[in-house]
Amino acid sequence: METILIIEDDPTMQRGLKDNFEYAGYGVQTADDGEQGLNAALDGKPDLILLDIMLPKINGYEICRYLRERKLDMPIIMLTAKGQESDIILGLNLGADDYVTKPFSIKELLARAEAFLRRRRTEEPTVYQFDNYQLDTNAHTLTRNDVEIKLTPKEFNLLDLFVKRPHRALTRDEILNRVWGYSCFVTDRSIDRFVNTLRKKIEPDPHRPRFIRTVRQIGYKFEPGDDQLSL
Repeated sequence: METILIIEDDPTMQRGLKDNFEYAGYGVQTADDGEQGLNAALDGKPDLILLDIMLPKINGYEICRYLRERKLDMPIIMLTAKGQESDIILGLNLGADDYVTKPFSIKELLARAEAFLRRRRTEEPTVYQFDNYQLDTNAHTLTRNDVEIKLTPKEFNLLDLFVKRPHRALTRDEILNRVWGYSCFVTDRSIDRFVNTLRKKIEPDPHRPRFIRTVRQIGYKFEPGDDQLSL
């Protein structure tokens, strides 16, 4: 499930956007001010950001500038009540991908967001390499030295989540949301069991994990090593 981060301080506008994007099948995170929004973008690395310009604490321009300076490349669509050409150009020059001027058509905004995400999907690598493993997301296979390692669908999705977010601490809630979709039948202990099973299949020593590290009181972090390569 792709995640949309909505940084908007107008509660009515925020709720309307959230409801429509969730109805369209996206995961949605929200932030009420620029500081919350910047932290959410840095921590969650959403697939797309809807960014209001006029925000409390940190404005949308500064958020956009900071994210691009940090080399984060998710699409950013700016939401603005300003219609002046200079404001639009400033946002685009700072790294925004598109803008819509309030009031706007929610159908048009959804279409623009989907177009950016569709383009991003085609640009993503399909084969991820770490150590002597290759994870092929198109063929849905994991191989080690060209020998296939059998994974269950959930194990594959779990490893897929890890390799696409290297060096980042993932909470159990985030793992649950992205792999199971907040299933009421899955608990933190269930996630731990799946991680342990996956470790037994990929770790040289499952008792001393090299790739899937435990982050105490948080969750797990994937450390592929310096030789990780996306092909």
